[in-house]
Parts: sequence; structure tokens; C-alpha cells
Amino acid sequence: MFKKRFSIMLLAGILTLGMTGCGGQTNNSNGANSGGEEKVKLTFGIWDKIQEDGMKSLVEKFNEKNPNIEVEVQVTPWDEYWTKMEAAATGGELPDVFWMHTNEFLKYASNDMLMDLSNLEGTDGYKDYPESLVSLASYKGAVYGVPKDFDTIALVYNKEIFDEANVPYPDESWDWNKLVEVSKQLTNKEKGIYGFAAALEDQQGYLPPIAQAGGYVLKDGKSGYTDPNTIEGLQFYVDLANKYDISPTLAQLADTNVDTLFQSGKVAMSYLGSWRMSSYVANKDIADKFDIAVLPKGKERASIINGLSFVGNASTKHPEEVKKFLSFLASKEAQDLQASNGTAISARNGSAEEWVKTYPNHNVQVFLDMKEYSVPVATSLTKAKWGKTEREMIKKMMMGEITVQEGSKVIYDEMTKDLATE
Repeated sequence: MFKKRFSIMLLAGILTLGMTGCGGQTNNSNGANSGGEEKVKLTFGIWDKIQEDGMKSLVEKFNEKNPNIEVEVQVTPWDEYWTKMEAAATGGELPDVFWMHTNEFLKYASNDMLMDLSNLEGTDGYKDYPESLVSLASYKGAVYGVPKDFDTIALVYNKEIFDEANVPYPDESWDWNKLVEVSKQLTNKEKGIYGFAAALEDQQGYLPPIAQAGGYVLKDGKSGYTDPNTIEGLQFYVDLANKYDISPTLAQLADTNVDTLFQSGKVAMSYLGSWRMSSYVANKDIADKFDIAVLPKGKERASIINGLSFVGNASTKHPEEVKKFLSFLASKEAQDLQASNGTAISARNGSAEEWVKTYPNHNVQVFLDMKEYSVPVATSLTKAKWGKTEREMIKKMMMGEITVQEGSKVIYDEMTKDLATE
């Protein structure tokens, strides 16, 4: 019954993410080191190829300190990762340590798949981590994940397009009206340039305006999709997409995504997650032509914060070695090293500054500054169900097929039904 319930919950999430199936994870095995002592081998599952080298640098440092433990990094693309984890979970073959996303965390934690890390050596009650990130990795009063990193959303802009139009760069004084005004100024259909790109995204799309309007998606176990402030924020984002003629259509964005359009000089501004910085800077065609600013404010100034965590397999054959590795990943040494790779903002207090240093030519400090007024991504045990409806309805709103009020009511009803089953 336990595995059946877990499979059903994960299957709903897989349908939401539109993933394809694949096989399970290979379990760990033991070997021997050069001294003849038994060597413990641990598997470490991640989904981001861009961060593979960074994770391997952490593993190398750990292996140096612990010659009797060998950690193997296993990369599975995001589109296959959770399918693979479902197969591994139901077969009892989860990696010893793996990355966890907030959207999936509650399903694994509530099914006793994750190791309790509340008293992990060296963490001292996780006092060196932001409380908001620790809460994202906690369930029923226990901590089940070491906060890995966090991300916030900022406004990315093409300096060259602004300069050619003789328009000042975005700054902290900008509000929604200013964003629309300047987007209109910078839109040049003859050149195929749009002032803004409104994508069908949550963190990098409709969630920031909802928070800026004082609205919410989920609070105290109840949907916020009938709250007037939520509807106001959502209406603003939908208008960016289809009212002002400043953004590519969803059909256009389906053919060529926002990143490609921006990096090819066809979009002046968009919302950007901090995790995208490394790929933007790596593109020599755009690296020196863009910069970052805080998000324009609505009624309030707000951004969205999310975070990943390192988790341990509760059924691992090597619990002590897993805890030792996780304790290392929680250390200042490991968090500083991760940040210095430039691919993610480390979660530990003080380590994020190392990430900022890797981008000396861009105003990435704003990603850290916005942490103070950012709203966590909403999640619940049934998010896989109501999240699918949320995305479908907002897509219809942005395409002009239904009104924001109509779509919001559908989302509210689905959330209310699903939340009642938790």
C-alpha cells in the first residue's frame, strides 16, 4: 500500500512535468582501496549538466578527506530525473544522496523516503542558513534536506537596445507603469524587437506580479486565486503578454524561447532567474550587452525565492557515510566552493558573496538583495494536480481564450478540491 500510494503521487507529478520514462538507479557497491580496506561507494544523483563539474569538485574535495568513501556523481536530465526517481523509489534503489526540488519534496518526505537530518553533525540547528530555505526542506518539524542553494528573480535588460533608443537603464524607481511605458518605447516591429517577453513561466513569469500586488497562491492551506490582489497581479502579467503589443506571442515563444530571443538581441527585457546567469555570461554574443536590475514594483516590492536541497536516501545501506557526506556538503568550505563555481547561489549565510564575485561585470548583487523581500514558491502534497490546472488556465488567459477571472475560478476550485484531500 505504501509503495502504491507513493507511485500514484509521483505519477501525478510526472504527468504535470510531461516527462518520459526511463529505468531505475543502480544501487551502490563496495570495493577496496589501495590499502586493502573496504571502500564504501555512494551514488550522488543530480539533474543539471551545467553544475556537473561543480558537484564533482565538491566530491573530489570530500574524497580527499575521506579516502575510504568514494562518491560517484550521476547526471540525469531534468526531463527524465523524476521519472527515474519514481522507478528507483518503488524499487528501493534511490541514490544514496540526491538533489531535491521543492515541488517534489513533500511527496518524498511524507513517504519516509528521506533521511532525517535534523541533528546532522556540524549544522548546529541550521542556524547558518536562512530560515525560509530550511523550512522548504522541513516536514512536520524535522529537517530532511541540507539547503543547497537559492534563487531569486530579477529584471534582465539589453543595454545595447536601451542605448540605441537613448533610454535610461532600469533602476529601483521603476514600477509596473514604467515597465510598460519603456517596453512600448523599445518595441520596434520593423526590426523584430520586443520591449518585453512574457513567457508561460511561474517563477520567471506570473508569480512575481502576484506577490507584487499583495496576492498569494497558497496560504494557510487555502488557495489565493479568488483574492482580488492575486487577480490584479495575474491580470498585469496577462496584459504584458497580450494587451500592449510589447511581447512575442506564446506561439512565437513556443518556436523560439525567451533565452534565445534575448540573447539574439530581439527582446529588450524579461524576468530572469539567477540560475540562468552562467549560461548568459557564457554566450559571448550577449555577455557584455546585458545587465540585471531589481524587479519593477507593484503595490509592493517582491520577488520569488526557491531553493534546492541535498537529501539522503532513508534506505541507504551506508547511513553513516551518507551523513558524513551530507555534513560536508553543509559545511562553509563546501558551500563556498559551490558558490565560487558561479552556477548557483549557495544557501549558507555568507557563502553567496562568493557567487557574486564570479560575475564582476554584472549587477548580480540584486539577486541577493531581493532575498529580503522574496516570497517562497507555494507547494503542497497535491501540487502536481492543481499545478497542472494552474498552468493550463494561465496559458489560456495569456492566449486570450478566457478571462483572468474565469481562469482563476477554475484554478481555485481545483486547488480547493485537491487541498481537501491532504
